[in-house]
Amino acid sequence: MQPHRILIADDDAEILAGAVELLSMSGREVLTAVDGLEALDILKAGDVHLALLDLHMPRQTGLDIFQYVRERTITTPCLFWSGEATDSTAQWLLDEGAAGFLRKPVKPEELRACVTKTLEKNWGIAG
Repeated sequence: MQPHRILIADDDAEILAGAVELLSMSGREVLTAVDGLEALDILKAGDVHLALLDLHMPRQTGLDIFQYVRERTITTPCLFWSGEATDSTAQWLLDEGAAGFLRKPVKPEELRACVTKTLEKNWGIAG
């Protein structure tokens, strides 16, 4: 079975590296983007099982990416994380179909559990 592919988009290099290390430990393939346009290019190429998106990034925000995914009925579930989002923004994302919202700083076990749960819900056994 092919491993699940996860896109992590965040402009904070330290957070990005930590998330890659954590999520690739279980055999998942992790793709990275340091801004929203890179993330969109990866999503347009397809075959991404989960997108973990920072809300505030240069060139395109996580909200911009989410809107793109929704408008084109792309089946990639989107998880969001941010240290600056308001509760109303987080709730709006969830109401609009986001797979989840995590507030930074995120505990490693919380991130791992949320990703695993989302992959299992959307794609079956989390690989």
